Amino acid sequence: MRDGADHLATCIDSLVRQTDDDFEVVVVDDGSRDATPRLLEDWATTDPRVRVFTQDRLGLVAALERARYAARGRWLARMDADDIALPARLARQRELAEHDPTLVLGGCGIRYIPRSGLGRGALRYERWLNALVEPADLVRDLFVECPLAHPTFFMRAEAVANVGGYRDHGWPEDYDLLLRLWRAGGRLGTVPEVLLEWRDRPNRLSRTHRSYDADAFRRCKAHHLTRSLLKGRDGVVVWGAGPVGKAFSRRLTAEGVKVRAFVDLNPRKLGQEIHGAPVIPPPQVTSYRGAFCVVAVGQFGARARIRAWLIQLGWKEGKNFVAVA
Repeated sequence: MRDGADHLATCIDSLVRQTDDDFEVVVVDDGSRDATPRLLEDWATTDPRVRVFTQDRLGLVAALERARYAARGRWLARMDADDIALPARLARQRELAEHDPTLVLGGCGIRYIPRSGLGRGALRYERWLNALVEPADLVRDLFVECPLAHPTFFMRAEAVANVGGYRDHGWPEDYDLLLRLWRAGGRLGTVPEVLLEWRDRPNRLSRTHRSYDADAFRRCKAHHLTRSLLKGRDGVVVWGAGPVGKAFSRRLTAEGVKVRAFVDLNPRKLGQEIHGAPVIPPPQVTSYRGAFCVVAVGQFGARARIRAWLIQLGWKEGKNFVAVA
């Protein structure tokens, strides 16, 4: 955390009010220059569960890793200094994790705060996150977007250590960690209740830092997709010859994946070539069964329609195709 004084008291209060009080708090102050150090010192003085570490503006990944190494519990729960954990958050997430010994990372539902000024994109993302309630939902949409909000992560410490913890590759560190845990065979889950209020603000790192821009997400997805679902496949067929499909195909090509064809409905595109690959109509996708189909469309509702069509064709999601964004 850094310069979190404006909302830190509310965050602290939400942790103090947890119904499950068997936890420690490891706080890493990443070079704050406001009242944050004083507030943290006051909290640690009155609550023996709190340990505070400081560092000189080394960044989020360094702070996360320092906290991880200092943590002594079996479980690691993430939280930002300006968010609010509802009283049952830790209890419900611990219950989920202990009920399923194969689970390595769990989340929960979120509610953006403050509600005033929220854009349609944020509200749509909130609805999408909260609609993923089953482990199968999380895996199905794994390459659309990070299916669990980072401040809700509740992780098995041993599993995180086994995959090397947080890493800085110039793309979202939370998404990268989740994908590495999944690739290692770990099970993802979530508590289908809103248990965290996630503060939306213009200066969030996810809005301002290039490690969280659209291309950084694409690079992360292409990297992990190439090393998981695309292994042993005869290239890819990209469903979508628009901006989303073209951008994703460039990242797959950079990873050494052969783009065999693009699928599109637009008659003006059919028969053309994009980066040397033909644009074909949907029925011709069956000619490329050796390839893996990547559904990369941006039009609202199109992803669900294409999924249904491919499933009706006998293709299995996660085996023959996956949706990306």
